[in-house]
Amino acid sequence: MFTWPNIDFSKLNGLLEYNAKEPLLFNTGYFVWMFAAFMLVYGMVYRNTFTRTFYLTLFSLFFYYKSSGTIVFMLVGSTILDFLIGNRIEASQTKGGKKGWLIASLLVNLGALVYFKYAGFILKNVGVDTETISNILNNGLETINIASWVGYFNIDNMILPVGISFFTFQKLSYTIDIYRGQLKPTKSFLDFSFFVTFFPHLVAGPIVRAADFLPQIRVKTTITKAQFGRAVFLIATGLFKKAVISDYISTNFVDRVFDDPGLYTGFENLAAVYAYALQIYCDFSGYSDMAIGIAQLVGYTLKPNFNSPYKSADVTEFWRRWHMSLSFWLRDYVYISLGGNRKGKVMQYVNQMITMLIGGLWHGAAWQFILWGALHGLALGFDKAIRTVFDVRKNTFTKLVGIFFTFHFVCFCWIYFRAPNIDVAHQVMGRIVYAFHPEIWIGFIKGYPNVIVLVVLGYLMHFTPTRFKMGLQKVVTNTPLIGKAALILVIAYIVIQVKSAEIQPFIYFQF
Repeated sequence: MFTWPNIDFSKLNGLLEYNAKEPLLFNTGYFVWMFAAFMLVYGMVYRNTFTRTFYLTLFSLFFYYKSSGTIVFMLVGSTILDFLIGNRIEASQTKGGKKGWLIASLLVNLGALVYFKYAGFILKNVGVDTETISNILNNGLETINIASWVGYFNIDNMILPVGISFFTFQKLSYTIDIYRGQLKPTKSFLDFSFFVTFFPHLVAGPIVRAADFLPQIRVKTTITKAQFGRAVFLIATGLFKKAVISDYISTNFVDRVFDDPGLYTGFENLAAVYAYALQIYCDFSGYSDMAIGIAQLVGYTLKPNFNSPYKSADVTEFWRRWHMSLSFWLRDYVYISLGGNRKGKVMQYVNQMITMLIGGLWHGAAWQFILWGALHGLALGFDKAIRTVFDVRKNTFTKLVGIFFTFHFVCFCWIYFRAPNIDVAHQVMGRIVYAFHPEIWIGFIKGYPNVIVLVVLGYLMHFTPTRFKMGLQKVVTNTPLIGKAALILVIAYIVIQVKSAEIQPFIYFQF
């Protein structure tokens, strides 16, 4: 007699349900297996535009659910509103009508961003009793049986929806471009939903613009040998940068020093600053590389987000190389909207400073991020002033000097960015200035050999000439499929050997 196999559906539910302690990340084994299953189905549906777009959108929403839980409904709701608003902006016959609908988009998107990210910071700094407000809101949610949303209404310890800063700016670029007459709204809600939710860039960028992405949806999807090779190369290098270099130096050195700088000498504190500069670059550029590579694997091209930023000879160049999708977004939608350089030199500097303050605040609701943005705003103003009399890049020597000073200025600013508060940042600086003790360098080398090797390797990778990197990418492209698979397996093996007990989330998930 035939009997049905005994299947434990509880384990299947565990794979499909959201787990706040184990959110879905690119650098997890679960994502690898899930993506492999996704690609098997994708290979059967990608030839039909509607089926491909529908399937990718569904998978992207599931990906976000596994990353953030029921907050996915907020993402869906705001996507519906922005789709409708975009069409209303286009349909409005008057400038006032268009502006009114744009304001509606700003209120929807920035309202949600301000609530989730800045409500507690603003209320605490104006002396409001946030604990009482949180208790009232949470008790109300529990009363109507929506206890799963309690964390999103706890002003003192708000759960930040993953990627909210990224998809908020992305959707705003859509409505602003329509308002400016630079983009026609899509008539397909499915296309717009796909643009907003496309899983590679959804939770940590790059910030994708509709003008770049929407035209790719309705064309035939093809993946050339060069594109496939580039995708494998980007995924492999991104995984190595994130899961090997960044995670290892973070858990085994950087976090320890910044948790309690007073326990370490100034030499160790300075080493931690240099290590963090590499950690944050490898973490974020590693994610961006994987996102761009994964997008390329399914036939979509995303623009590069990093271009060896520590090679910059001044801070202006740094912001053209670091997190380019954000810096260009701030330039086009904040700096230019404020007036840019059209209202004289003084207002140009003011607009630049406001833009960088907003850029700092975008990274987090804390005074150290505002200070970090202000420092970069001052440096950009200094760059503009000095360029009128001297171009640091006019010869090799001055360019190298510029790279040296720019790198150290950026590292100085990273102290505020990494420290949990301004007091800890100043403690790090104090240890560097007043308790340096360079004589401990031999003991430092003996105590952190693996960290030192990875930091040196990371900086060598970063400063490797672009033509050499492109040569490596070409080698990967020309390698047979089995060789490409072997490359990924080797890096996965290295990741397993060096990883910590817990999967380390991407730094920019908190933004």
